[in-house]
Amino acid sequence: MNKYLNFSLEGKVALVTGAAYGIGFAIAEAYALSGAKIAFNCRSQHHLDQALADYKAKGIDARGYICDVTKEDEVTKMVADIEKELGTIDILVNNAGIIKRIPMHEMKVEEFNQVIDIDLVAPFIVSKAVIPGMLKKGHGKIINICSMMSELGRETVSAYAAAKGGLKMLTRNICSEYGEYNIQCNAIGPGYIATPQTAPLREPQADGSRHPFDSFICAKTPAGRWLDPEELMGPAVFLASEASNAVNGHILYVDGGILAYIGKQPK
Repeated sequence: MNKYLNFSLEGKVALVTGAAYGIGFAIAEAYALSGAKIAFNCRSQHHLDQALADYKAKGIDARGYICDVTKEDEVTKMVADIEKELGTIDILVNNAGIIKRIPMHEMKVEEFNQVIDIDLVAPFIVSKAVIPGMLKKGHGKIINICSMMSELGRETVSAYAAAKGGLKMLTRNICSEYGEYNIQCNAIGPGYIATPQTAPLREPQADGSRHPFDSFICAKTPAGRWLDPEELMGPAVFLASEASNAVNGHILYVDGGILAYIGKQPK
C-alpha cells in the first residue's frame, strides 16, 4: 500500500492519557479499531477498574495504569511499564485535562496552577518521556488535545484558555524541534462535545426551555448542534497514521465550523 494512503495503525502502541471516558475513550476506541494496542492512565483504582470494564465491553484489550501525569516520576515509570508490556510507544495523545469555571478575580492562584499543571505541564512531561523511544524507533506521533480556547477567550476560563493557548504553542515547538527525526506533533481542537461532563448544560430547564448555554452553542455552531465524541475518531486516526506524515505543527479544529462563523443574526 502507498504509505501516504495508509490509515492503518496495525501493530502500533498508543498511549492516550485520561482515556477512561469521553473524548479520550472515543479516540482510544478508534485506534483499537484501526489495529493499535491501547494504553491509558487513571489516577484512581476505582476509575481504572470501571474504564477497563468499559473497554472490555467494546471488545478492546486495553492496558490501564495508575498514574498522575503531573508527576514526572510516575510518568517515567508508566512509560517504562508500557514499553516492557506492549512495546515502544508510537502514538501519544495528551488528552487528560480539567477546566475550572471561576471568574478570574475570584480564582485562587492554587486553582489557576492546578489547571496549568494538568492541561499544559503534563503534556510536556508525558511528551518528554516518550520522545526518546520515538527517536530510537525513527518515528512517532504526538497529538495534543487543544480547545476552542486555544484561539478564543470567554468569561470564567482564564486558566483553561491560558493552558490551551500554551498547548497550541507547545505543539508547534515539538514539531519544530523533532520534525527532522520523523516525529510529527499536531493537535485536535474539539468544538463543544456531548459528553457526560457537558450533559448538565444540555438538559432542559424546569420550565421545559433549553439551557441558555445550549442555545448559545447551537447558535454559534454552523452545524447547529453539539458534536459527538465519535466525530473525533477519523481526525485522530488520520493524525496518528502514515497518511499524515507531512502534516506537522497543525491544530485541526473539529468544531462544526465555530471558528469560521460570527453567529446567527438576532431576530
